[in-house]
Amino acid sequence: MAGSTAGRRGWLRALLFAAAATLTVAAGCTPRQVERAESRFNTASPKPKPSETKATATPTPTPAQTLASKGFPPDAKTARAQLAKLTVAWGKNWETYKRAEFGETWSDEVDVPGGRNGCDTRDDVLRRDLKDLREGDRNACVVVSGTLVDPYSGKELPYYYRRASQIETDHVVALGAAWRAGAWAWTPQQRLNYANDLDVLLATDKETNALKSSQTPDKWKPPRQAYWCEYARRWTGIKAKYKLTVTAPEKLALQDLLATCK
Repeated sequence: MAGSTAGRRGWLRALLFAAAATLTVAAGCTPRQVERAESRFNTASPKPKPSETKATATPTPTPAQTLASKGFPPDAKTARAQLAKLTVAWGKNWETYKRAEFGETWSDEVDVPGGRNGCDTRDDVLRRDLKDLREGDRNACVVVSGTLVDPYSGKELPYYYRRASQIETDHVVALGAAWRAGAWAWTPQQRLNYANDLDVLLATDKETNALKSSQTPDKWKPPRQAYWCEYARRWTGIKAKYKLTVTAPEKLALQDLLATCK
């Protein structure tokens, strides 16, 4: 009987000790430790913060109303005055020219006509140069269809979105020609601006553009003589805008082309 009582007392003593130990451990837990412990058993997804529930807004393209600099291309009188002020010099560093120096692709991140309007540079050119234009319903930047009257040859070329066409985007003063005339000394951003400047660009016939390549007016002229005046005005305006040099033969050729202006 005494042994039985002693056993019960021992069992009770052990139980009280265990309870005290448990209370001690619980009392020693910090709130952070309790949170960690609870998180191990909490399988519910955490609630997102208010800032995380807001949808990211997609910028709405805003096609520019004016896709050329004011006063561009210059009239014949202004072009002649600009031509007279251009520096005459032979091209330099032609052997170091690389197309990638002007950017790998079209860019809207430029501070020139058409820049930062949310539209692709080529789409800006098509919207400006094509007639019978049909633009996208959801995105006014996109040209669905239209017709180009090629300024160089006079050909009428149809255009349809996502279909192969004979229309190319030409740098009137080609990138290679600009490089030789001074662009080799520009910053990368200046070259990117030039490559995407709508004043420099024209939608043209692919075949005719290939024949033009990077030649200057003393070596190539548009086959359509009716365009010679405007071609010289654009060429001279570009050279003046970007302070590019002209060679002596190039200057003489431009003078002859400007002489055709009425």
